[in-house]
Amino acid sequence: MLSKRRSFIIGAASSLISGFALAHKPAQNLVVDSDPSAVALGYVSDVNKIDTNKFPQYASGQNCSTCTLYQGTVKDANAPCLAFGGKAVSAKGWCSAWVKKG
Repeated sequence: MLSKRRSFIIGAASSLISGFALAHKPAQNLVVDSDPSAVALGYVSDVNKIDTNKFPQYASGQNCSTCTLYQGTVKDANAPCLAFGGKAVSAKGWCSAWVKKG
């Protein structure tokens, strides 16, 4: 029988490994413009496709890689986004949930 301490350590290590695997899995769940959540937030995978009449709050220079919710670096082509429950978005994308990083 495992001691409480040993069980805790094994459980904690397992959680850390699972979390690391989820955070670093490939972008298989890339958000596409037609996803219902993407449509609701006005997401576009390329800022050049933004309808500025529909989203006048968009400003030049805003894109997913410069957003606080984007979980990658500016060098990543795509990365998980908190606005989409961790699904990956394009670094060149944009949505109405954009918040300046930094």
